[in-house]
Amino acid sequence: MAERVQQPPAKRLCCRPGYGATCRQGQRAAGALCGGSAATQGESSRTQSPESLLDIAARKVAEKWPFQRVEERFERIPEPVQRRIVYWSFPRSEREICMYSSFNTGGEELGSSGESGDETRLPFRRGIALLESGCVDNVLQVGFHLSGTVREPATSSEPELLSNVSVSFDRCKITAVTCSCGNKDIFYCAHVVALSLYRVRKPEQVRLRLPISETLFQMNRDQLQKFVQYLITVHHTEVLPTAQKLADEILSQNSEINQVHGAPDPTAGASVDDENCWHLDEEQVQEQVKLFLSQGGYHGSGKQLNLLFSKVREMLKMRDSNGARMLTLITEQFMGDPRLALWRQQGTAMTDKYRQLWDELGALWMCIVLNPHCKAEQKGFWLRQLRRWNGVDVCPLEDGNHGSELTNLTNALPQELLHRGITSVTNLESWVGHPLDPIGTLFSTLMETRGGSEEGALLDFTGIQRTEHPVLPAQRFLEDGESFVSLAVETALIGLGQQRVMPDGLYAQEKVCRNEEQLLAKLQEVELDDTLVKIFRKQAVFLLEAGPYSGLGEILYRESVPMHTFAKYLFTSLLPHDAELAYRIALRAMRLPVLESTAPSADLSRPHHIVSVVPNRYPRWFTLSHIETQQCELASTMLTAAKGDPRKLETVLESIQKNIHSSSHIFKLAQDAFKIATLMDSLPDITLLKVSLELGLQVMRMTLSTLNWRRREMVRWLVTCATEVGVFALDSIMQSWFTLFTPTEATSVVASTVMSNSTIVRLHLDCHQQENLANSARTLALQCAMKDPQNCALSALTLCEKDHIAFETAYQIVLDAAATGMNYTQLFTIARYMEHRGYPMRAYKLATLAMTHLNLSYNQDTHPAINDVLWACALSHSLGKNELAAVIPLVVKSVKCATVLSDILRRCTLTTPGMVALHSRRNSGKLMSLEKAPLRQLLDATIGAYINTTHSRLTHISPRHYSEFIEFLSKARETFLMAHDGHIQFTQFIDNLKQIYKGKKKLMMLVRERFG
Repeated sequence: MAERVQQPPAKRLCCRPGYGATCRQGQRAAGALCGGSAATQGESSRTQSPESLLDIAARKVAEKWPFQRVEERFERIPEPVQRRIVYWSFPRSEREICMYSSFNTGGEELGSSGESGDETRLPFRRGIALLESGCVDNVLQVGFHLSGTVREPATSSEPELLSNVSVSFDRCKITAVTCSCGNKDIFYCAHVVALSLYRVRKPEQVRLRLPISETLFQMNRDQLQKFVQYLITVHHTEVLPTAQKLADEILSQNSEINQVHGAPDPTAGASVDDENCWHLDEEQVQEQVKLFLSQGGYHGSGKQLNLLFSKVREMLKMRDSNGARMLTLITEQFMGDPRLALWRQQGTAMTDKYRQLWDELGALWMCIVLNPHCKAEQKGFWLRQLRRWNGVDVCPLEDGNHGSELTNLTNALPQELLHRGITSVTNLESWVGHPLDPIGTLFSTLMETRGGSEEGALLDFTGIQRTEHPVLPAQRFLEDGESFVSLAVETALIGLGQQRVMPDGLYAQEKVCRNEEQLLAKLQEVELDDTLVKIFRKQAVFLLEAGPYSGLGEILYRESVPMHTFAKYLFTSLLPHDAELAYRIALRAMRLPVLESTAPSADLSRPHHIVSVVPNRYPRWFTLSHIETQQCELASTMLTAAKGDPRKLETVLESIQKNIHSSSHIFKLAQDAFKIATLMDSLPDITLLKVSLELGLQVMRMTLSTLNWRRREMVRWLVTCATEVGVFALDSIMQSWFTLFTPTEATSVVASTVMSNSTIVRLHLDCHQQENLANSARTLALQCAMKDPQNCALSALTLCEKDHIAFETAYQIVLDAAATGMNYTQLFTIARYMEHRGYPMRAYKLATLAMTHLNLSYNQDTHPAINDVLWACALSHSLGKNELAAVIPLVVKSVKCATVLSDILRRCTLTTPGMVALHSRRNSGKLMSLEKAPLRQLLDATIGAYINTTHSRLTHISPRHYSEFIEFLSKARETFLMAHDGHIQFTQFIDNLKQIYKGKKKLMMLVRERFG
């Protein structure tokens, strides 16, 4: 609290015109202890004697009446009566003191400084520690003013601190506090807490005096003069200027001070017009909220603001008028947040965290304006205030179908619904997800009422029962068999089961999900007994039969919020008590109409029919992914519970296949079912395995023609699942592979896995079963090769190796597709495979087919197909002269790169063709001549390629490439010299270059230096 050392001015003027010298005689000038006489204090505590009528009356007057009204009512008040009224006017409960000195009365939240963890740092706890350590001294109560000193012991980092504390109070409320510690905070400091608790816990040790004006009335002129002079002498440096000023004004007949009857007394209590409320430093509230908002959600500011909101709720719960006062201060700062204008100017939405704070603000104002205990003039004032705020341009709007939008949406209902008299079939303004959270508020209220009724009385922090605020005997409002818990649970079930329209906007939709989850979390904390189970059954049946009101009724609207999360809770709660009802609820809730299409006309007689509340209105469901996840979790819960029950498993499977539209979620369900069915501690559940397989097959069909990054994982998993089910399942998926897999998947994953040794061992197959399964796999491979030879031919050949007929068939498929359907890379790959398997002639044939599809330009000297070309030429050379002669024209036609051609030429001249011929026989023939075919053709082509490449490179050559070009010409010369007249040809070639490119003087100079 921002305690200020200066005492606030007295609230009223005090005088006793009816009190003369006679009536003052006999009254004591000295004071007594705060507890009063022994008859009312010490003895009563020891003997438990009844309270005196004086104490009873004084306590009631002290609680309700301002002291000025008491003085006006009675001309003379006896001193004992005054003392008892003053005594009982101080707060007697520690709860309010705790509320104004910590964020949370239980000490569970952060301290006001934002430091977490050690609750002993909270002002209230520190105050208790100071009190119990004997650090409170010089406590004096003068009328309605309490003062004292609080000594805070020295620590390793701080010296001892002595604080002067004063507290003003009225009608059992602290109305003003000051402390010399200089602490500035929203709440009372520890020193104020220590002094206040000293007065609450040790009233008999507090010296009590009547208000100072009463003491002054007892003095004669000489005593008054002596009193004033001594006061000035003791504090002359502080009060002397003020004293002189007052003396001058009093001696002046026309001064303002002489026009007023009486004089102020800061200890005389409140006037009739004073508002009776606890002290709240408005300036500090505004400063703290402004600071938190300026931090923009960083440094825990959002949590601090929520703690302030919790403090407002706490005040409202205790019917403290400062709740509305504090919320008004907070709202003013929110309205003045500069970010509102910035967001409005930029056209951007406020952040989610910030919007949640505004939601809490609105919910708290709802609590205030709906408070049945507030007066009509208060409500009128708040209404004007709310309208003023609402008229400000930057005031944010609620996100969703609330308020004025309701009428427009209602007018848009389909006419057939209006004609049938069912205009209230849907709830456009939902209870769950509403900005004011009516269901959550009512549930919490009933549960708290339950707590208060059961406890009977609230415990104070000292452990002493508080009886000043007796609990209302609310049970008289309950019918037989009812309790506040049952009413709370029933209220929550009704609200959660309401059919309601999904609001527009991301934040509003997230709020619907969040409120539902929060309410379900509260329900899960309630332990179900027989009474609550009966309520669950009754509400479940009602929701199933309630028609369009219910989100679990037969009629469901496309825009309706799904019931998956709620139904999952109902299912798990009802399952041990009424399994059939639990499954009825869960199966009905599996619907997700926003993803389904509707019939042209609305036939409301059909069960489970889906209609649209607003024609042609398809809102964007931002939370659809979350909703589908909840639907998947509901299905998974049912599958787990239905294990071992074939009938229920079949029903759940049908519901999944009908209602879930996401392949990834169905795949997750398939995996979940597989895990549950194959738990290590039990035998596999074959029915659940089949359900898993069926779901997997559905995923395959759904994703067959769409892109899905998990597709390969899905295929591998399905084969694993089918293997676990049995050989018949594997055979089945291979028979119908074209509806489940692409040809590549079928050959490379499915058939390969089926024919692997691990699968044979896992299934414990005999020879006959192995052969049947292999035949199915080979048939699949051939079908895939026919459909997609480019990607499946090699796999088909591999799978058919052990069956001659199948292998020949696969090879023929490759030959048929080679002309048009396959590229050179695929053909070279299969050709290498054939050579590896011992079919060199077939490899040669496929290599020549591949060459017809190849085209290497002059500058593609790093092309990946070069290795394949060299391999093909080497293969042809090894087979013999005829094969080499046949392949060289293909090479000349397809390859224009000079370096590649020269490499082939050089290799062909190193050995005799056919040196590694068929059947490993060695051919002792001579080397082939470069002057005869086919090498002459290759030589000419190579020389021509060098000439063409040279001219192409010279067209756009730069100086930094000159040295590289000279090296290229050196390689060209080596090729030229392989011909008998190569030297002449190369000389002519160089001369031509010098003539044609004589402008490139530097380059030509380098050519002359190297080649003459």
